[in-house]
Amino acid sequence: MSVIIQNQDFDVGLEYQRLCDANPKAGAVVFFVGLVRDFYSEPEQASEDSDSSPNIDYLELEHYAGMTESLCQETITQAIARFGVADARVIHRVGKLSARAQIVFVAVAGQHRSEAFQAAEFIMDYLKSTATIWKKEVGSNGAHWLGMKDKDAQAAKRWKSSER
Repeated sequence: MSVIIQNQDFDVGLEYQRLCDANPKAGAVVFFVGLVRDFYSEPEQASEDSDSSPNIDYLELEHYAGMTESLCQETITQAIARFGVADARVIHRVGKLSARAQIVFVAVAGQHRSEAFQAAEFIMDYLKSTATIWKKEVGSNGAHWLGMKDKDAQAAKRWKSSER
């Protein structure tokens, strides 16, 4: 179980292998990689996302050191207990990130795929809604901080009412 907040990119294959090596009895490993969307090549995405415009040059991510790691660790602990998975790993990047850059890696190892998928989704939903990581879009129209989206709040809220 680990949480890493870092500026540098990560190697998905290496992180997958580390989780597999640490969990030789796992029957499933599920992982998710979040990327910076390229609003220049997909301007229709901007119209779906009220906080975003198609003239974004890069994202700048900041975090509350210490607190971010603690909240992420707490979320992983909850996911392991709730879904009965063996292990989980989160890597979240901060700093200046260009389009198509990797932002986040969430991986879960468990006995069965269903629990691993649910745990990974649970972790990601809580990262989007409770982790102390802030995004600022920077582009030709200036810079602005992004708030939490309603859909992210709703995604996290469903886990609170669920007895899964």
